[in-house]
Amino acid sequence: MQTILITGGTGLVGSALTKLLVAKGNQVIILTRKAKPAEGAVSYAEWDPAKGSIDLKALQAADCIVHLAGANVGEKRWSKKRKQEIVDSRVQSGELITKALRSNPNKVRSVISASAVGWYGDDKQRPKDKPQFTEDDPADSAYLGETCRKWEEAIQPVSTLGKRLVILRTGIVLSPEGGALPSFQKPIKMGIASILGSGRQVISWIHIDDVARLYLHAIENENIQGVFNAVAPQPVTNENLVITLAKLMKGKFYIPVNVPSFLLKIVLGEMSIEVLKSATVSSAKISRNGFQFLYPTIETALRSFTRSRD
Repeated sequence: MQTILITGGTGLVGSALTKLLVAKGNQVIILTRKAKPAEGAVSYAEWDPAKGSIDLKALQAADCIVHLAGANVGEKRWSKKRKQEIVDSRVQSGELITKALRSNPNKVRSVISASAVGWYGDDKQRPKDKPQFTEDDPADSAYLGETCRKWEEAIQPVSTLGKRLVILRTGIVLSPEGGALPSFQKPIKMGIASILGSGRQVISWIHIDDVARLYLHAIENENIQGVFNAVAPQPVTNENLVITLAKLMKGKFYIPVNVPSFLLKIVLGEMSIEVLKSATVSSAKISRNGFQFLYPTIETALRSFTRSRD
């Protein structure tokens, strides 16, 4: 049994991971801006990255830190202010964890930190002899690539403190509880399968259960360290994902509709670049390190959320 300190523990991935950790007999402490009473094996402690404050008792109780904190990238339109909030929420929190571990006695052995496949650019940037992005590829120079680079750099110094550091560059997380999936499902419920742009852009995705299991895998396996892509083995095009989901939800009773790129640019602004970007990301490294996916294909993943009407 370990005590796991989680930042961003009330979010989509954090909630799934907390349930899994508790089921495995671990104690979980969730860092939040406003603590509340403990719930069984889950307790809460306060921190505020913007103010540089953290509950030192919680830090000193932890065997491992899972760092998931960061403002939701897709929640709001990317104004200049929002873009800075997205960066600051990741950099300030990482710097606070690093500073707290450096300045205070603790027994933390491992830090498992989130990052994202936004690190990578468009598929057009890959060398022709390289079919997928790997962990060795440099960060893209666009906004999300730079954000991910700063995010990872903020937490990287913990590896100089004798802590094992694992960074998981996570793809689009599919879950009925939030994230991208409900956005895909909403128009399908009305019989419209909304394909974004050409639909040919590749999405590197992962099932919510697999991403939670992957974090657990990184926590429990002390031989694992460094950067890993947290994506399913079989990326899919936007059109493939949407049509597969539509068939599972509506059988034959749906109409595929392409949403023009120019309209997405009007509605989403700069965020449309990421929606229309194709990024084929490799899961080979984490598979070589012993992780087995429960949902390796988009059909098995989506079928777990829906009832087929075939």
